[in-house]
Amino acid sequence: MRALVAAAAMGVALVSAPPADAQEEPEGPLLAAPIPPERIEIGLSTETIAITSDFAGVGLTIFGAIDNVDPLIQRQGRYDVFVILEGPSSNIVTRRKSRVLGIWMNVESQSFLDVPQSFLVASTRQARDITTSSTLDRLSLGVEEVRLRPGKVSPRGKDDVTEFTEALRRLKENSGLYQEFPSGVRFISQSLFRAQLHLPADVPLGRHTARAYLFRAGTLSAQTTTTLDIRKAGLEYQLFQAAQNQSLLYGIAAVAFALFIGWLGRVLFRRD
Repeated sequence: MRALVAAAAMGVALVSAPPADAQEEPEGPLLAAPIPPERIEIGLSTETIAITSDFAGVGLTIFGAIDNVDPLIQRQGRYDVFVILEGPSSNIVTRRKSRVLGIWMNVESQSFLDVPQSFLVASTRQARDITTSSTLDRLSLGVEEVRLRPGKVSPRGKDDVTEFTEALRRLKENSGLYQEFPSGVRFISQSLFRAQLHLPADVPLGRHTARAYLFRAGTLSAQTTTTLDIRKAGLEYQLFQAAQNQSLLYGIAAVAFALFIGWLGRVLFRRD
């Protein structure tokens, strides 16, 4: 009898005890894997633009892609993109003309430091509908937000600098060097977009910087940059390069060509 009772007790213990290799299930709900942040990438339709004597401006297409798109945010249309093409910077002096003794003369001037020679910006919609004005100003996401840093302050003070700043910005806009293209960026799929910019005829030469900013529900989420080279091409550029790099040979060739043209003209128009 005692043996039967001991065997029964051992059986109950074996049944109630969990297996040695059994794993305890975690308490509470399972945690979802974190969603990776979005990334943005862009590519230009061309990496170099050649300027010839008959150049009258050109359109530029910038393609882009967004990685790790949130489907819900995309369906709600809460992704926005800014694309900016900024030209090389230089120091600029603006002058004010006034009538002096019946003659228009430059009477005052104001210098500005490191001014972008061109500034083109495209966006999915109006900038003020995308994010706050403080963010637009911090990232220079618009013509009005381009930083124009004055040099030596005019003797008339801050108000005079403001007038010169507004005049410089207005001149840049009138020449087409500072432009905004609202709705210039369009999504062509859930994660792909395309930006259209127009470069004016007097677009500056040099290396331009293309920047793209991705906004998620009004908050900056990602950004990226690439470059574009704009350079002269054709016979004019070859002559310019020769004058800069081979000045002696260029001068001899120019004199020889002038003598040849003079002799040819004498032969053609000689009177018998």
